[in-house]
Amino acid sequence: MYSIPTYQLGRRAFLKAAAATAALLTTTSLTRVASAQESGAQAFDFDVLTAQVRAKAAETFDASVAPLPKLFAGLNYDGYRKIQFDPAHAKWLDNNSGFQVQAFPMGWLFKEPVGVFEVANGQARPFGFSNADFHFFDNSMGVEAAAEPFPGIAGFRINYPVNQPDKMDELVSFLGSSYFRALGRNNVYGLSARGLVINSWVSGPEEFPRFSAFWLERPTEGQPLVAYASLEGPSVTGAYRFEITPASDAAQETVIDITARLFFRADIGEIGIAPLTSMFLFAETNRAGFDDYRPQVHDSNGLLIERDGEVFWRALNNSDQLGNSYLWQNNPRAFGLYQRDRSFETYQDAGAHYERRPSARIEPVGDWGQGSVRLIEAPSKLEVDDNIVAFWIPTDPVKAGDEREFHYRLIWGDLLPKKDTPLAYVVETRAGQGGVSGVANDEKLRKFVIDFSGGELDTMPTDAKLDVIATASGGEITSSALSKIAANGHWRLALDVMIDGPGPVELKANIASTGRTLTETWLYQWRAPA
Repeated sequence: MYSIPTYQLGRRAFLKAAAATAALLTTTSLTRVASAQESGAQAFDFDVLTAQVRAKAAETFDASVAPLPKLFAGLNYDGYRKIQFDPAHAKWLDNNSGFQVQAFPMGWLFKEPVGVFEVANGQARPFGFSNADFHFFDNSMGVEAAAEPFPGIAGFRINYPVNQPDKMDELVSFLGSSYFRALGRNNVYGLSARGLVINSWVSGPEEFPRFSAFWLERPTEGQPLVAYASLEGPSVTGAYRFEITPASDAAQETVIDITARLFFRADIGEIGIAPLTSMFLFAETNRAGFDDYRPQVHDSNGLLIERDGEVFWRALNNSDQLGNSYLWQNNPRAFGLYQRDRSFETYQDAGAHYERRPSARIEPVGDWGQGSVRLIEAPSKLEVDDNIVAFWIPTDPVKAGDEREFHYRLIWGDLLPKKDTPLAYVVETRAGQGGVSGVANDEKLRKFVIDFSGGELDTMPTDAKLDVIATASGGEITSSALSKIAANGHWRLALDVMIDGPGPVELKANIASTGRTLTETWLYQWRAPA
Protein backbone atom coordinates (compact mmCIF):
# COMPACT_ATOMS: atom_id res chain seq x y z
CA MET A 1 0.00 0.00 0.00
CA TYR A 2 1.55 3.29 -1.12
CA SER A 3 1.35 6.51 0.83
CA ILE A 4 0.51 9.60 -1.20
CA PRO A 5 3.85 11.29 -2.05
CA THR A 6 4.80 14.81 -1.07
CA TYR A 7 5.46 16.00 -4.62
CA GLN A 8 1.74 16.32 -5.35
CA LEU A 9 0.22 19.74 -5.94
CA GLY A 10 -1.54 21.14 -2.87
CA ARG A 11 -5.23 22.00 -2.68
CA ARG A 12 -4.66 25.67 -3.38
CA ALA A 13 -2.52 24.88 -6.44
CA PHE A 14 -5.26 22.68 -7.86
CA LEU A 15 -7.95 25.29 -7.19
CA LYS A 16 -5.90 28.02 -8.82
CA ALA A 17 -5.40 26.07 -12.04
CA ALA A 18 -8.90 24.66 -12.00
CA ALA A 19 -10.72 27.96 -11.67
CA ALA A 20 -9.98 28.88 -15.27
CA THR A 21 -10.32 25.29 -16.46
CA ALA A 22 -13.85 25.08 -15.10
CA ALA A 23 -14.74 28.17 -17.13
CA LEU A 24 -13.38 26.51 -20.27
CA LEU A 25 -14.68 22.96 -20.18
CA THR A 26 -15.93 23.24 -23.77
CA THR A 27 -12.66 24.31 -25.38
CA THR A 28 -11.22 21.97 -27.98
CA SER A 29 -7.55 21.07 -28.38
CA LEU A 30 -5.74 22.16 -31.52
CA THR A 31 -4.16 18.70 -31.61
CA ARG A 32 -6.23 15.84 -30.23
CA VAL A 33 -4.32 13.36 -28.10
CA ALA A 34 -5.99 10.33 -29.66
CA SER A 35 -5.04 11.26 -33.21
CA ALA A 36 -1.57 12.29 -32.09
CA GLN A 37 -0.89 8.90 -30.56
CA GLU A 38 -1.84 7.20 -33.81
CA SER A 39 0.37 9.40 -35.98
CA GLY A 40 4.04 9.01 -36.69
CA ALA A 41 6.79 11.63 -36.76
CA GLN A 42 6.03 14.98 -38.35
CA ALA A 43 8.29 17.85 -39.34
CA PHE A 44 8.21 20.60 -36.73
CA ASP A 45 9.66 23.99 -35.91
CA PHE A 46 8.28 27.30 -34.67
CA ASP A 47 7.39 28.49 -38.16
CA VAL A 48 5.48 25.26 -38.86
CA LEU A 49 3.50 25.75 -35.64
CA THR A 50 2.90 29.40 -36.51
CA ALA A 51 1.47 28.45 -39.90
CA GLN A 52 -0.83 25.89 -38.25
CA VAL A 53 -2.29 28.29 -35.70
CA ARG A 54 -2.64 31.08 -38.30
CA ALA A 55 -4.70 28.72 -40.45
CA LYS A 56 -6.69 27.61 -37.42
CA ALA A 57 -7.65 31.21 -36.67
CA ALA A 58 -9.53 31.34 -39.97
CA GLU A 59 -11.70 28.37 -38.96
CA THR A 60 -14.79 28.35 -36.78
CA PHE A 61 -13.98 27.61 -33.16
CA ASP A 62 -14.83 24.00 -32.26
CA ALA A 63 -16.26 23.66 -28.75
CA SER A 64 -16.82 19.89 -28.79
CA VAL A 65 -15.54 17.79 -25.90
CA ALA A 66 -14.83 14.05 -25.85
CA PRO A 67 -16.36 12.45 -22.72
CA LEU A 68 -13.98 11.07 -20.11
CA PRO A 69 -14.02 7.41 -19.07
CA LYS A 70 -16.23 6.76 -16.04
CA LEU A 71 -13.43 6.63 -13.46
CA PHE A 72 -11.84 9.92 -14.48
CA ALA A 73 -15.18 11.67 -15.06
CA GLY A 74 -16.30 10.89 -11.50
CA LEU A 75 -13.19 12.09 -9.64
CA ASN A 76 -13.50 14.70 -6.91
CA TYR A 77 -10.59 16.57 -5.32
CA ASP A 78 -9.64 13.75 -2.96
CA GLY A 79 -9.92 11.14 -5.69
CA TYR A 80 -7.76 13.19 -8.03
CA ARG A 81 -5.03 13.38 -5.40
CA LYS A 82 -4.87 9.58 -5.34
CA ILE A 83 -3.54 9.48 -8.91
CA GLN A 84 0.13 10.43 -9.05
CA PHE A 85 2.71 10.16 -11.79
CA ASP A 86 5.36 7.49 -11.21
CA PRO A 87 8.77 9.25 -11.19
CA ALA A 88 10.37 6.05 -12.50
CA HIS A 89 8.41 6.63 -15.74
CA ALA A 90 9.56 10.23 -16.26
CA LYS A 91 10.61 11.10 -19.79
CA TRP A 92 14.30 11.79 -20.51
CA LEU A 93 15.63 9.60 -17.72
CA ASP A 94 18.17 8.44 -20.31
CA ASN A 95 19.29 12.00 -20.99
CA ASN A 96 22.15 13.68 -19.07
CA SER A 97 20.66 17.17 -19.43
CA GLY A 98 19.05 17.08 -15.96
CA PHE A 99 15.55 17.79 -17.34
CA GLN A 100 12.75 15.27 -16.79
CA VAL A 101 9.07 15.37 -17.79
CA GLN A 102 6.16 14.10 -15.68
CA ALA A 103 2.43 14.32 -16.43
CA PHE A 104 -0.71 15.36 -14.58
CA PRO A 105 -3.75 13.04 -14.91
CA MET A 106 -7.10 14.09 -16.30
CA GLY A 107 -10.27 14.15 -14.23
CA TRP A 108 -11.92 16.25 -11.53
CA LEU A 109 -11.92 19.77 -13.09
CA PHE A 110 -9.37 18.93 -15.80
CA LYS A 111 -11.54 17.50 -18.56
CA GLU A 112 -9.62 18.56 -21.69
CA PRO A 113 -6.49 16.67 -22.78
CA VAL A 114 -3.33 18.37 -23.99
CA GLY A 115 -1.01 16.85 -26.57
CA VAL A 116 2.65 16.64 -25.56
CA PHE A 117 5.31 15.84 -28.17
CA GLU A 118 9.07 15.41 -28.20
CA VAL A 119 11.02 17.21 -30.93
CA ALA A 120 14.35 15.74 -32.06
CA ASN A 121 16.19 16.47 -35.30
CA GLY A 122 13.29 18.56 -36.55
CA GLN A 123 10.77 15.73 -36.11
CA ALA A 124 7.94 15.67 -33.55
CA ARG A 125 6.63 12.45 -32.00
CA PRO A 126 4.07 12.03 -29.20
CA PHE A 127 5.53 11.11 -25.81
CA GLY A 128 2.88 8.41 -25.48
CA PHE A 129 1.81 8.52 -21.82
CA SER A 130 -0.49 5.77 -20.53
CA ASN A 131 -2.27 4.60 -17.37
CA ALA A 132 0.84 2.55 -16.58
CA ASP A 133 2.75 5.80 -15.94
CA PHE A 134 0.65 6.58 -12.86
CA HIS A 135 0.36 5.26 -9.31
CA PHE A 136 -3.25 4.75 -8.19
CA PHE A 137 -3.26 5.09 -4.40
CA ASP A 138 -6.50 3.14 -4.25
CA ASN A 139 -6.40 -0.43 -5.52
CA SER A 140 -9.96 -0.38 -6.85
CA MET A 141 -9.20 2.78 -8.85
CA GLY A 142 -6.16 1.11 -10.37
CA VAL A 143 -8.20 -1.92 -11.43
CA GLU A 144 -10.91 0.26 -12.94
CA ALA A 145 -8.37 2.43 -14.78
CA ALA A 146 -6.73 -0.64 -16.31
CA ALA A 147 -10.08 -1.64 -17.79
CA GLU A 148 -10.76 1.78 -19.32
CA PRO A 149 -9.13 3.56 -22.26
CA PHE A 150 -6.45 6.09 -21.32
CA PRO A 151 -8.00 9.59 -21.65
CA GLY A 152 -4.75 11.50 -22.08
CA ILE A 153 -3.08 13.99 -19.74
CA ALA A 154 -4.17 17.37 -18.40
CA GLY A 155 -0.72 18.98 -18.24
CA PHE A 156 2.86 18.34 -17.28
CA ARG A 157 5.75 19.46 -15.12
CA ILE A 158 9.45 19.73 -15.88
CA ASN A 159 11.81 18.65 -13.10
CA TYR A 160 15.43 19.71 -12.71
CA PRO A 161 18.02 19.66 -9.87
CA VAL A 162 17.61 23.35 -9.00
CA ASN A 163 18.75 23.30 -5.36
CA GLN A 164 20.97 20.21 -5.06
CA PRO A 165 22.76 18.32 -7.85
CA ASP A 166 21.46 14.94 -6.63
CA LYS A 167 17.82 15.89 -6.04
CA MET A 168 15.14 16.60 -8.63
CA ASP A 169 12.97 19.67 -8.05
CA GLU A 170 9.86 20.79 -9.85
CA LEU A 171 11.03 23.63 -12.09
CA VAL A 172 8.05 24.53 -14.30
CA SER A 173 4.48 23.25 -14.52
CA PHE A 174 1.73 23.80 -17.11
CA LEU A 175 -1.76 22.90 -15.89
CA GLY A 176 -5.14 24.49 -16.59
CA SER A 177 -6.10 27.04 -19.25
CA SER A 178 -2.89 28.91 -20.16
CA TYR A 179 -1.51 28.96 -16.59
CA PHE A 180 2.07 28.03 -15.81
CA ARG A 181 4.42 28.49 -12.87
CA ALA A 182 8.16 28.29 -12.25
CA LEU A 183 10.60 28.39 -9.34
CA GLY A 184 13.94 29.95 -8.60
CA ARG A 185 16.34 28.59 -6.01
CA ASN A 186 14.82 27.77 -2.61
CA ASN A 187 11.36 28.85 -3.78
CA VAL A 188 8.00 27.15 -3.30
CA TYR A 189 5.08 27.70 -5.63
CA GLY A 190 3.12 30.91 -5.27
CA LEU A 191 2.07 33.23 -8.09
CA SER A 192 1.35 32.07 -11.65
CA ALA A 193 1.80 33.37 -15.17
CA ARG A 194 -0.66 33.03 -18.04
CA GLY A 195 -0.29 32.95 -21.78
CA LEU A 196 -2.91 35.65 -22.40
CA VAL A 197 -5.76 37.52 -20.70
CA ILE A 198 -8.91 38.50 -22.61
CA ASN A 199 -11.54 40.83 -21.15
CA SER A 200 -10.71 40.34 -17.48
CA TRP A 201 -13.14 42.23 -15.20
CA VAL A 202 -14.62 44.23 -18.06
CA SER A 203 -18.12 44.09 -19.54
CA GLY A 204 -19.15 40.54 -20.40
CA PRO A 205 -17.52 37.25 -19.39
CA GLU A 206 -13.77 36.78 -19.38
CA GLU A 207 -12.44 34.44 -22.06
CA PHE A 208 -9.90 31.80 -21.05
CA PRO A 209 -7.91 30.61 -24.07
CA ARG A 210 -5.89 27.48 -23.30
CA PHE A 211 -2.65 25.82 -24.26
CA SER A 212 -3.95 22.81 -26.18
CA ALA A 213 -0.68 21.13 -27.19
CA PHE A 214 3.04 21.32 -26.37
CA TRP A 215 6.23 20.37 -28.18
CA LEU A 216 9.42 19.92 -26.12
CA GLU A 217 12.83 19.83 -27.78
CA ARG A 218 14.97 16.99 -26.49
CA PRO A 219 17.44 18.90 -24.28
CA THR A 220 21.22 19.01 -24.41
CA GLU A 221 23.36 19.10 -21.28
CA GLY A 222 24.20 22.65 -20.24
CA GLN A 223 21.67 24.22 -22.60
CA PRO A 224 18.24 25.77 -21.93
CA LEU A 225 15.13 23.69 -22.55
CA VAL A 226 13.04 24.91 -25.48
CA ALA A 227 9.29 24.27 -25.52
CA TYR A 228 6.47 25.37 -27.80
CA ALA A 229 2.72 25.61 -27.22
CA SER A 230 -0.42 26.19 -29.26
CA LEU A 231 -3.02 28.52 -27.75
CA GLU A 232 -6.68 28.44 -28.73
CA GLY A 233 -9.88 30.12 -27.66
CA PRO A 234 -13.08 31.47 -29.21
CA SER A 235 -11.40 34.76 -30.17
CA VAL A 236 -7.73 33.86 -30.66
CA THR A 237 -5.11 31.31 -31.61
CA GLY A 238 -1.43 31.58 -30.79
CA ALA A 239 2.00 30.02 -31.19
CA TYR A 240 4.33 30.29 -28.17
CA ARG A 241 8.02 29.58 -27.77
CA PHE A 242 9.54 29.16 -24.28
CA GLU A 243 13.30 29.02 -23.68
CA ILE A 244 13.73 27.88 -20.07
CA THR A 245 17.02 28.46 -18.23
CA PRO A 246 16.96 26.93 -14.73
CA ALA A 247 18.38 28.58 -11.64
CA SER A 248 21.92 27.45 -10.81
CA ASP A 249 24.93 28.17 -8.62
CA ALA A 250 25.71 31.12 -10.88
CA ALA A 251 22.16 32.53 -11.04
CA GLN A 252 19.50 32.14 -8.38
CA GLU A 253 16.64 32.90 -10.78
CA THR A 254 14.90 30.76 -13.39
CA VAL A 255 14.52 32.66 -16.67
CA ILE A 256 11.95 31.98 -19.39
CA ASP A 257 12.35 33.83 -22.70
CA ILE A 258 8.95 33.92 -24.42
CA THR A 259 7.79 34.69 -27.93
CA ALA A 260 4.02 34.89 -28.48
CA ARG A 261 2.55 35.06 -32.00
CA LEU A 262 -1.18 35.81 -31.81
CA PHE A 263 -3.91 35.57 -34.45
CA PHE A 264 -7.33 37.01 -33.68
CA ARG A 265 -10.63 35.50 -34.77
CA ALA A 266 -12.73 38.36 -33.40
CA ASP A 267 -12.56 41.92 -32.12
CA ILE A 268 -11.24 42.04 -28.54
CA GLY A 269 -12.30 44.58 -25.96
CA GLU A 270 -9.06 44.28 -23.99
CA ILE A 271 -6.12 41.90 -24.19
CA GLY A 272 -3.55 41.43 -21.44
CA ILE A 273 0.02 40.63 -22.49
CA ALA A 274 2.44 38.80 -20.16
CA PRO A 275 -0.16 38.40 -17.39
CA LEU A 276 0.72 37.47 -13.83
CA THR A 277 -1.78 36.36 -11.19
CA SER A 278 -1.21 36.16 -7.47
CA MET A 279 -2.78 36.26 -4.00
CA PHE A 280 -2.83 39.08 -1.48
CA LEU A 281 -5.05 38.45 1.53
CA PHE A 282 -3.75 40.76 4.24
CA ALA A 283 -0.69 42.57 5.54
CA GLU A 284 -0.05 45.65 7.69
CA THR A 285 -2.51 47.78 5.71
CA ASN A 286 -5.63 45.63 6.22
CA ARG A 287 -4.80 43.07 8.92
CA ALA A 288 -7.60 44.38 11.16
CA GLY A 289 -10.15 42.72 8.89
CA PHE A 290 -8.79 39.19 9.47
CA ASP A 291 -8.86 37.18 12.68
CA ASP A 292 -5.66 35.22 12.06
CA TYR A 293 -2.59 34.37 14.13
CA ARG A 294 -0.31 35.11 11.18
CA PRO A 295 0.92 38.71 10.74
CA GLN A 296 0.69 38.60 6.91
CA VAL A 297 -0.67 36.24 4.24
CA HIS A 298 0.22 36.87 0.60
CA ASP A 299 2.15 35.49 -2.37
CA SER A 300 3.06 39.01 -3.52
CA ASN A 301 2.94 42.36 -1.77
CA GLY A 302 3.68 44.83 -4.54
CA LEU A 303 3.60 45.62 -8.23
CA LEU A 304 6.93 47.03 -9.42
CA ILE A 305 7.17 49.11 -12.60
CA GLU A 306 10.35 50.53 -14.14
CA ARG A 307 10.47 53.18 -16.84
CA ASP A 308 12.95 55.84 -17.95
CA GLY A 309 15.05 55.70 -14.77
CA GLU A 310 12.01 55.76 -12.49
CA VAL A 311 10.89 52.90 -10.26
CA PHE A 312 7.31 52.69 -8.97
CA TRP A 313 6.22 50.42 -6.13
CA ARG A 314 2.47 49.93 -5.98
CA ALA A 315 1.70 48.31 -2.63
CA LEU A 316 -1.08 45.72 -3.02
CA ASN A 317 -4.44 45.95 -1.30
CA ASN A 318 -7.45 43.76 -0.54
CA SER A 319 -10.59 45.65 0.39
CA ASP A 320 -14.34 45.10 0.08
CA GLN A 321 -14.38 46.83 -3.31
CA LEU A 322 -12.81 45.88 -6.62
CA GLY A 323 -9.55 47.71 -7.22
CA ASN A 324 -8.73 48.67 -10.79
CA SER A 325 -5.65 50.70 -11.72
CA TYR A 326 -4.26 51.63 -15.14
CA LEU A 327 -0.65 52.75 -14.86
CA TRP A 328 0.57 54.42 -18.04
CA GLN A 329 3.61 52.92 -19.68
CA ASN A 330 5.17 53.76 -23.02
CA ASN A 331 7.32 50.81 -24.07
CA PRO A 332 7.92 49.67 -20.45
CA ARG A 333 11.35 48.58 -19.26
CA ALA A 334 9.96 46.07 -16.72
CA PHE A 335 7.04 45.26 -14.46
CA GLY A 336 6.25 42.41 -12.11
CA LEU A 337 4.61 41.13 -8.95
CA TYR A 338 7.10 40.89 -6.08
CA GLN A 339 7.29 39.23 -2.68
CA ARG A 340 9.84 41.43 -0.93
CA ASP A 341 9.92 40.30 2.68
CA ARG A 342 11.93 37.05 3.00
CA SER A 343 11.72 36.70 6.80
CA PHE A 344 9.78 33.81 8.34
CA GLU A 345 8.89 36.12 11.23
CA THR A 346 6.80 38.25 8.89
CA TYR A 347 4.43 35.38 8.08
CA GLN A 348 4.80 32.78 10.86
CA ASP A 349 3.46 30.02 8.58
CA ALA A 350 5.61 26.90 8.84
CA GLY A 351 3.51 25.09 6.25
CA ALA A 352 2.84 27.63 3.50
CA HIS A 353 6.26 29.36 3.78
CA TYR A 354 5.17 32.62 2.22
CA GLU A 355 8.70 33.93 2.73
CA ARG A 356 9.80 31.51 -0.02
CA ARG A 357 7.20 32.41 -2.66
CA PRO A 358 8.88 33.65 -5.85
CA SER A 359 8.63 37.10 -7.36
CA ALA A 360 8.11 37.33 -11.12
CA ARG A 361 9.49 40.07 -13.35
CA ILE A 362 8.52 40.82 -16.97
CA GLU A 363 11.15 42.45 -19.19
CA PRO A 364 9.77 43.34 -22.64
CA VAL A 365 12.09 42.73 -25.59
CA GLY A 366 11.82 45.13 -28.52
CA ASP A 367 9.34 47.97 -28.94
CA TRP A 368 5.97 47.29 -27.32
CA GLY A 369 4.81 50.83 -28.11
CA GLN A 370 2.08 52.72 -26.31
CA GLY A 371 0.14 50.97 -23.59
CA SER A 372 -0.45 50.64 -19.89
CA VAL A 373 0.05 48.22 -17.03
CA ARG A 374 -3.26 47.25 -15.49
CA LEU A 375 -3.56 46.02 -11.90
CA ILE A 376 -6.72 44.24 -10.72
CA GLU A 377 -7.29 43.73 -6.99
CA ALA A 378 -10.41 41.64 -6.40
CA PRO A 379 -11.96 41.38 -2.92
CA SER A 380 -11.09 38.10 -1.19
CA LYS A 381 -11.63 36.46 2.20
CA LEU A 382 -9.75 33.21 1.43
CA GLU A 383 -6.11 32.56 0.68
CA VAL A 384 -7.01 29.99 -2.01
CA ASP A 385 -8.19 32.87 -4.23
CA ASP A 386 -5.85 34.42 -6.73
CA ASN A 387 -7.28 37.91 -6.43
CA ILE A 388 -4.40 39.89 -7.97
CA VAL A 389 -3.82 40.19 -11.73
CA ALA A 390 -1.28 42.38 -13.53
CA PHE A 391 -0.64 42.64 -17.29
CA TRP A 392 0.22 45.03 -20.09
CA ILE A 393 -2.45 46.39 -22.45
CA PRO A 394 -1.50 47.77 -25.88
CA THR A 395 -3.21 51.05 -26.76
CA ASP A 396 -4.07 49.96 -30.30
CA PRO A 397 -7.34 47.97 -30.25
CA VAL A 398 -7.36 44.38 -31.50
CA LYS A 399 -9.62 43.60 -34.45
CA ALA A 400 -10.63 40.34 -36.12
CA GLY A 401 -7.90 39.26 -38.55
CA ASP A 402 -5.14 41.11 -36.67
CA GLU A 403 -1.78 39.48 -35.97
CA ARG A 404 0.46 40.53 -33.08
CA GLU A 405 3.86 39.31 -31.88
CA PHE A 406 5.39 39.94 -28.46
CA HIS A 407 8.78 39.00 -27.01
CA TYR A 408 9.58 39.17 -23.32
CA ARG A 409 11.71 37.69 -20.56
CA LEU A 410 10.01 36.26 -17.47
CA ILE A 411 12.26 35.95 -14.41
CA TRP A 412 11.31 33.89 -11.31
CA GLY A 413 13.09 34.06 -7.96
CA ASP A 414 13.58 36.10 -4.81
CA LEU A 415 14.47 39.20 -6.88
CA LEU A 416 15.60 41.14 -3.83
CA PRO A 417 16.71 44.75 -4.32
CA LYS A 418 20.34 44.95 -5.37
CA LYS A 419 22.80 46.40 -2.88
CA ASP A 420 24.21 48.83 -5.46
CA THR A 421 20.82 50.20 -6.52
CA PRO A 422 20.85 54.02 -6.43
CA LEU A 423 17.28 54.26 -5.13
CA ALA A 424 15.99 53.29 -1.73
CA TYR A 425 13.19 50.74 -1.93
CA VAL A 426 9.89 50.36 -0.10
CA VAL A 427 10.30 47.89 2.75
CA GLU A 428 6.78 47.94 4.18
CA THR A 429 3.47 49.79 3.95
CA ARG A 430 1.22 50.19 6.99
CA ALA A 431 -2.14 51.89 7.48
CA GLY A 432 -4.58 52.70 10.27
CA GLN A 433 -6.52 55.39 12.06
CA GLY A 434 -4.99 58.79 11.45
CA GLY A 435 -4.13 61.50 13.91
CA VAL A 436 -2.41 61.49 17.28
CA SER A 437 -2.51 58.55 19.67
CA GLY A 438 -4.41 58.98 22.93
CA VAL A 439 -7.03 61.41 21.68
CA ALA A 440 -10.22 61.12 19.62
CA ASN A 441 -9.51 61.59 15.92
CA ASP A 442 -11.75 62.19 12.94
CA GLU A 443 -12.86 58.85 11.49
CA LYS A 444 -12.15 60.21 8.00
CA LEU A 445 -8.48 60.68 8.88
CA ARG A 446 -6.24 57.82 7.76
CA LYS A 447 -2.56 57.30 8.49
CA PHE A 448 -0.22 55.69 5.96
CA VAL A 449 3.29 54.72 7.04
CA ILE A 450 5.95 53.80 4.49
CA ASP A 451 9.42 52.50 5.40
CA PHE A 452 12.31 52.99 2.95
CA SER A 453 15.77 51.40 2.94
CA GLY A 454 18.81 51.17 0.68
CA GLY A 455 20.58 53.37 -1.82
CA GLU A 456 21.96 56.75 -0.90
CA LEU A 457 19.32 57.13 1.78
CA ASP A 458 21.12 54.63 4.03
CA THR A 459 24.13 56.93 4.35
CA MET A 460 22.10 60.02 5.19
CA PRO A 461 22.44 61.31 8.77
CA THR A 462 19.34 61.65 10.93
CA ASP A 463 19.38 65.45 10.51
CA ALA A 464 19.72 65.36 6.71
CA LYS A 465 17.61 67.90 4.84
CA LEU A 466 15.24 65.75 2.82
CA ASP A 467 12.13 66.65 0.85
CA VAL A 468 8.89 64.69 1.00
CA ILE A 469 7.01 64.79 -2.30
CA ALA A 470 3.52 63.44 -1.72
CA THR A 471 0.07 63.81 -3.30
CA ALA A 472 -3.39 62.43 -2.62
CA SER A 473 -6.10 62.37 -5.29
CA GLY A 474 -9.50 62.12 -3.62
CA GLY A 475 -8.14 63.22 -0.26
CA GLU A 476 -6.01 65.84 1.46
CA ILE A 477 -2.64 65.26 3.10
CA THR A 478 -2.98 67.09 6.40
CA SER A 479 0.50 66.27 7.74
CA SER A 480 3.66 64.38 6.90
CA ALA A 481 6.62 63.34 9.02
CA LEU A 482 9.91 61.75 7.96
CA SER A 483 12.41 60.28 10.41
CA LYS A 484 15.19 57.71 10.59
CA ILE A 485 14.48 54.69 12.80
CA ALA A 486 17.43 54.00 15.06
CA ALA A 487 16.49 50.34 15.56
CA ASN A 488 16.93 49.29 11.92
CA GLY A 489 18.20 52.30 9.94
CA HIS A 490 15.04 52.57 7.82
CA TRP A 491 13.56 55.93 6.98
CA ARG A 492 9.88 56.17 7.91
CA LEU A 493 7.42 58.45 6.15
CA ALA A 494 4.06 58.96 7.90
CA LEU A 495 1.20 60.65 6.04
CA ASP A 496 -2.12 61.71 7.56
CA VAL A 497 -4.78 61.87 4.84
CA MET A 498 -8.28 63.30 5.22
CA ILE A 499 -10.62 61.26 3.03
CA ASP A 500 -13.09 63.42 1.09
CA GLY A 501 -15.59 60.72 0.16
CA PRO A 502 -16.03 56.99 -0.49
CA GLY A 503 -12.89 56.90 -2.62
CA PRO A 504 -10.88 55.52 -4.11
CA VAL A 505 -8.00 57.69 -2.96
CA GLU A 506 -4.83 57.55 -5.05
CA LEU A 507 -1.66 58.15 -3.01
CA LYS A 508 1.83 58.85 -4.28
CA ALA A 509 5.05 59.68 -2.42
CA ASN A 510 8.82 59.69 -2.66
CA ILE A 511 11.80 61.28 -0.94
CA ALA A 512 14.20 63.68 -2.63
CA SER A 513 17.20 65.88 -1.82
CA THR A 514 18.37 68.96 -3.73
CA GLY A 515 16.20 67.97 -6.67
CA ARG A 516 17.42 64.35 -6.81
CA THR A 517 15.02 61.48 -6.26
CA LEU A 518 16.37 59.16 -3.56
CA THR A 519 13.64 56.52 -3.39
CA GLU A 520 11.23 54.49 -5.41
CA THR A 521 7.90 56.22 -5.93
CA TRP A 522 5.37 54.63 -3.58
CA LEU A 523 1.83 54.23 -4.91
CA TYR A 524 -1.29 53.05 -3.11
CA GLN A 525 -5.02 52.97 -3.75
CA TRP A 526 -7.15 53.25 -0.61
CA ARG A 527 -10.75 52.09 -0.90
CA ALA A 528 -13.38 52.65 1.79
CA PRO A 529 -14.98 49.59 3.42
CA ALA A 530 -18.34 48.70 1.86
